[in-house]
Amino acid sequence: MYKALLKPLLFQLDAEQAHHFVFDNLRRSCRLPGTKALLRSLYDFVHPGLEREVFGLKFRNPVGLAAGFDKNAELTDELATMGFGFVEIGTVTPRAQPGNPTPRLFRLPQDEALINRMGFNNEGAAAAAQRLRRRHSTIIIGGNIGKNKDTPNEQAAADYVASFETLFDTVDYFVVNVSSPNTPNLRQLQEKEPLIRLLQQVQERNLAKPKPKPLLLKIAPDLTDGQLDDILTIAAETRLSGLVATNTTIARDGLNTDPGQLAAVGAGGLSGRPLRQRSTDVIRYLHRHSAGGLPIIGVGGIGSAADALEKLAAGASLVQLYTGFIYEGPALVKRINQAVVAAQR
Repeated sequence: MYKALLKPLLFQLDAEQAHHFVFDNLRRSCRLPGTKALLRSLYDFVHPGLEREVFGLKFRNPVGLAAGFDKNAELTDELATMGFGFVEIGTVTPRAQPGNPTPRLFRLPQDEALINRMGFNNEGAAAAAQRLRRRHSTIIIGGNIGKNKDTPNEQAAADYVASFETLFDTVDYFVVNVSSPNTPNLRQLQEKEPLIRLLQQVQERNLAKPKPKPLLLKIAPDLTDGQLDDILTIAAETRLSGLVATNTTIARDGLNTDPGQLAAVGAGGLSGRPLRQRSTDVIRYLHRHSAGGLPIIGVGGIGSAADALEKLAAGASLVQLYTGFIYEGPALVKRINQAVVAAQR
């Protein structure tokens, strides 16, 4: 139904307008009696073989919604009806910020991809925390945190700590995002020394809590093997619970989209099918070189059940969707979960 009816309509709209259209209508429809039950009947798939315990949390299934879709924790209850095992909100910054100028989200249909340069547009950590306190579902929530655009890198750790403290009581795990290409100089924080200092400051606050939360790091797909080795060293030194691999890429290799169109779109992070292989390669490398000792959430280019199984086979403990969810619709979640169970037989 999604691909035949709704997707053609949405793809007539500007990509960001379509996003807001979906949000508004999903919110409204879920207020009607019976809508949530209908969505569960269509998209949810429950099976004991899907349950996972990862970094101390029990997930009902291994398929999550990646950060970037529900930045402000507006629809966690509604999204919980669509079969996801967990939802990651954000990226959240301490203070609200508008993000980059529009247009800033672009579809590449020939490649089943997106380019975005959103720039951490969000209403701030306090607004997200307030919404999460009102939620009714018990779905696992991850909090993806970043720094404000106008915060110098030298002071970035304070931003991450601030969002961490504000969200602590309302999320189940945290993801430190230093890998978005859309905030100026943010990726410089992926370098070994500044990243260790940043993570140590967040982890110090975390481990001082009576019940610390799992702390993960989201990394770029554009890192070299040497940089991935550094990430594993950093993860051990700062006692991270896991990694999220990977964020969007700044590469534009092998795309089918016309080069003139790409030039018109301009800068931004590329997600979707072109990222599939590189993301899987990064997951496999990290899994192998950590001897399977570090849980990985695999994200990047998952547009089918086979893509998700590939990530899991490469060493991911869990997977996340974003661009594939937009191109394939919510039925993709159910298809992946069904395939996971079938692969276990």
